[in-house]
Amino acid sequence: MTSQRPGQKAMGSLVDELRRTVEGEVDASSLARALYSSDASNYRVVPGAVVLPRTREALVAAVDAARRHGVPVTLRGGGTSMAGNAVGPGLVIDTSRHLNRILSVDPEARTAVVEPGVVLADLQRACAPHGLRFGPDPASGTRATLGGMIGNNACGAHAMSYGRTADNVHSLTWLTGTGEVITAASGDRSFAAVPGLRDLVEANLALLRTEFGRFRRQVSGYGLDHLLPENGSHLAAALVGAEGTCGVLLEATVRLVERAESPALAVMGYPDLASAADDVPNLLQFRPLALEGLDTRLLDAVRRAKGPGSVPDLPSGGCLLIAEVPGGTPEEAADAARRLAAAAATDQTHVVEAGPQAERLWRIREDASGLAGRTTQGHQAWGGWEDSAVPPEQLGDYLRGLTALMESEGLDGMAYGHFGDGCVHLRLDLPLDLGGAGMRRFLERAAHLVAEHGGSLSGEHGDGRARSELLPAMYSREALAAMAEFKGLFDPGDALNPGVVVRPAPVDAHLRRPRAVEIHAGSGFAFSEDGGSITKAVHRCVGVGKCRADTRDAGGFMCPSFIATSEEKDSTRGRARVLQEMLNGGLVQLGWRSPEVHAALDLCLSCKACASDCPAGVDMAAYKSETLYRSYRGRLRPRSHYTLGRLPQWLRLAAPFAPLLNLAARVPALRTTALAAMGADRRRSLPRLPLVPFRWDRAARRRASEGAAAAEGAPKVLLWVDTFSDALDPDIPRDALTVLKAAGCDVEIAPPACCGLTYISTGQLDAARTRLRGTLDALVPHVRAGRTVVGLEPSCTATLRSDLAELVPDDPRAAELGGAVKTLAEFLSGIDWQPPRLEHKLLAQPHCHQHAVMGFDAERALLEAAGCDVEISAGCCGLAGNWGMEAGHYEVSEAIARGGILAKAEAAPDRAILADGFSCRTQVADLAGLEGRHLASVLAGALRADRGAATR
Repeated sequence: MTSQRPGQKAMGSLVDELRRTVEGEVDASSLARALYSSDASNYRVVPGAVVLPRTREALVAAVDAARRHGVPVTLRGGGTSMAGNAVGPGLVIDTSRHLNRILSVDPEARTAVVEPGVVLADLQRACAPHGLRFGPDPASGTRATLGGMIGNNACGAHAMSYGRTADNVHSLTWLTGTGEVITAASGDRSFAAVPGLRDLVEANLALLRTEFGRFRRQVSGYGLDHLLPENGSHLAAALVGAEGTCGVLLEATVRLVERAESPALAVMGYPDLASAADDVPNLLQFRPLALEGLDTRLLDAVRRAKGPGSVPDLPSGGCLLIAEVPGGTPEEAADAARRLAAAAATDQTHVVEAGPQAERLWRIREDASGLAGRTTQGHQAWGGWEDSAVPPEQLGDYLRGLTALMESEGLDGMAYGHFGDGCVHLRLDLPLDLGGAGMRRFLERAAHLVAEHGGSLSGEHGDGRARSELLPAMYSREALAAMAEFKGLFDPGDALNPGVVVRPAPVDAHLRRPRAVEIHAGSGFAFSEDGGSITKAVHRCVGVGKCRADTRDAGGFMCPSFIATSEEKDSTRGRARVLQEMLNGGLVQLGWRSPEVHAALDLCLSCKACASDCPAGVDMAAYKSETLYRSYRGRLRPRSHYTLGRLPQWLRLAAPFAPLLNLAARVPALRTTALAAMGADRRRSLPRLPLVPFRWDRAARRRASEGAAAAEGAPKVLLWVDTFSDALDPDIPRDALTVLKAAGCDVEIAPPACCGLTYISTGQLDAARTRLRGTLDALVPHVRAGRTVVGLEPSCTATLRSDLAELVPDDPRAAELGGAVKTLAEFLSGIDWQPPRLEHKLLAQPHCHQHAVMGFDAERALLEAAGCDVEISAGCCGLAGNWGMEAGHYEVSEAIARGGILAKAEAAPDRAILADGFSCRTQVADLAGLEGRHLASVLAGALRADRGAATR
C-alpha cells in the first residue's frame, strides 16, 4: 500500500522529473499547495505538488512518474467535491485548465466525446443547438467537470427522468494504476482487458445481486451491479462513481437525451419536510422530470440577503415540493403542472410557467448548498451528512428519524434535495471549531439510521473522506471485500486516491476548520454578520466554486479575474483557501504579510460581486481591505496607495491647476512620467479635470434653492455630490439637479462629504473611518430633517449602504444614514415620477458595487417606463477604481473588458452605453474610445429636448 504521505525526497525527485518531461504547469509552491489543499468538503489534505497537464500524453506521463516514485495521485476537476474526493497528500492533477475540449457531438447517435476537464454547462451549450443535453445535471453544473461527475456518479435534479451519470456513459478511455490504457465499455471485450474481473463477478453473483443496485440512488461504494450479465456487463458504468480510486479518465463517450422545451413548475407547500416526503410516491405517478424538496428557511435566507423581491410568490409552509412537468407546448406543460398540483395532499399550490420566475426559483435551488451554510441563528453549517438517500417510499419516515436524531444531538440545518429520488442534502451546525468528536458521533448514528431504511450513505456525491469509513453500516464484510478486490484489479499499489472507499481514512481525520486559529475583528472591519470573527467570515467559503463559473449570461458578475485567467488563485474560492491556510499557520506562515496571501489577492478587483453572487456570502473585497490594513498599518505602503488610494485629497489640491494639468496630460512623455510616479500603468490615460468643479458652481446652488419653499409637500432631497462627480464629472450633478427639480423635488445640495471608498479599497481604514465620521456629521442632520440622500456614483452610494456600518459599528447614526441613501432611480421610482419619453436603445453597464449592494432593478424599471430598449451587460467592466489603473493589472483589466462590455458594445453598435460608474465610463473610453453616459444625463437630455420642442 502506498503511503498516505510521500517522503520529501520522493516528492522532490518527482517534481524535478515532471518539470523536465511533462507539458503543463508543475507547481510545488506553498501558494499552489494551499489552493489545492481543500475541495468543497470539510477536509484539508496538503498535496506535495500540483500538475495541470496540457495534453493526454502529459496526464499519462505524470501518473506514470508518480507511480514510479511511489507518490499517490488524486485527480481533480472543478474541485466541487463535497465529500473530500478531490484532495490528496501526493500529486494533485487538475484537468480543468487544459484538458477541457469537447471532441465531438454526434446528433444522430446522440453521443458526445469529451475530455475529463469539460465543464457540464459547456457541454450543454454545445448540445443545445441539436435539441439535446446530457441528462444528469448537478447544481454545480456551471463549474463541475465531466471527469468529476464520472468520478462521483453525479445525478442532479433530472436524474429521476434521465438517470445517473453511470446510466449515461457509453465508454471510457481509462488509465489504470498499473499504467495500461484500456477502453471500458459493455460486453466481453472490456472484461478481457482486466485480468481477474470475470472471476470476481462469477464468484460473487449472489452478492452483487442482493447488496448492490438495490435502488436508484445507491451511490455509496462501487457500482458493481453494473458488472452483472443481466446489466450488460458494463465495465464503464461500474467505474463511474469509483472516485478516482480505480484509474484515471482520459476521455469519455457519453449519451445525450432530448431537451424538454418550456417545462412548467408545480410548486406545493407542506407543513414540514416529512409531510412533503410522504406525498412524493403519490406525485411520482405523474412522471415529473424533477421533483425537488426545499426547506423554506432557505428562501428566507435569500430574502435576508437580497431583499423581499428576490423570491417569487410561492405557497406557504415549512417545505416546498417543486415538480418540473414537460409538455408539447408551454400551455400543455402548465396544464400538466396544474393536474399534478391538484393531486397533491395540500391546498397550498402554485403553477409557474416557463420564464424568468421559474429560472429564478431554479437558481435559488442551485445555490442551496451555499445558502445552507448558515443556520437561521447564524451558526456555520457543514457538510458530512450532506448526501444521504433512501427509496422514495421510505423518505418520510427517514426524515422523521433524522429530525429526531438532530434534535437529540442539539443540531440544526436546512434540508433540500431530490425528493423524487429519495435524496436529501443537509448541512449541519456541527461544532467543528471544537474538533471532530461531535461529528463522528452524529455520523455513526446517522449511518445506521439510513441503513435501517434501506438507504445509501451517499445519493450522488460519493463517499470520499466523509463517508467511506461508514460503509460497514450498509455493506456486509463480503461486499466490502469484493470492492477491495475490484480496486486491486486496477490499482494494486493503492496509489490512486488512497484513503477513499477502500482502506478508508477516519471521517474525523484531516478536518479543515478545527485547525484554524480564532482571529477577532480589531480596528478594521467589524465582521458583524460573523459575530466579529474574521475566522468565521473567511470560512464562509465552503468551496462550492460558483466563482469559477462564467454566469454573465444569467446576470452574474462574479468572479471577473478568474473568468479572464482561469487560474484557481484568481477565484474567490482560491483566495479564501489561502486566507484559511494563513489562519492555520501550516503552509502560509507569515500571517497577513505572507507573500502567498498577497499573490492570491493581487488580482482581486474588490468588485464586491461575490458578496451578492456567492451563495455563501463571501465578501472578498472586505477581506482584501482588511488584509491590506493589517499588512501595512504603520508601515510603508505601495506607491499607488498614496496616490490613487488618496485620490480625493489630490483632486482637491489639483483643482486650481486644472488648465495646466490638462495641458501636461496631452504631452505623452509627461503623461507617462506622471502615471509611473503614481504607480499606475503607463498605458492608462489621465482624466481631464473640469475648469469648474461642482463645489465651485454657485449657479447650481442657486438653482437648487429656487422654488424649494414654494412647493408645499414636495419630496425632500439631499443631493450628495461625491468626489468623482464633483471633481471629475460635474455635469452629472448638474444634470441630476435638473431631473430632481423637474420631478418637483425640494432639493438641497449636501455639504462636502467623502465616503472614503479609495481609502477602503487600499486598506487605509483608519483614514476611511475618519472621513466616514465626517460624513455622518455632515449628512445625518439633513436626514433627521426628513431628507432622502440621493447618491450619484454607485460605488460611493454602496459604501454608505454597506461598509459604513462595518467601519463605524459603534455609531447608531451609521444605520440611520445607510437607510436614507438611495440611487437616483430608486428615489425617482419611490415618488412615482413619470420620466420623459426616451425610446433609446441602451446598453447598460451596472457598476459592480451597485449590483452587489443595491441592484439594478430600479434603473431598469425607470428606463423601461421611459420607453427605452435596455440590454444589460452583466459582469465587471474591468477597471474597478484604482485596481485597473495600477501597474501590473492592465492586461487582466483589458481582458475582462474585452470579454464583457466591449464585446457587447461591438455586437450592438446601435446602442448607446449607459454607465453610472465613473470607472465604467473611463474603461470604455480608455480602451475603445466609446462614450458612456450617466442616467442623470440621459434623463436631463430628454427633459431639455422636450423643453426645446415646446418652445418651437
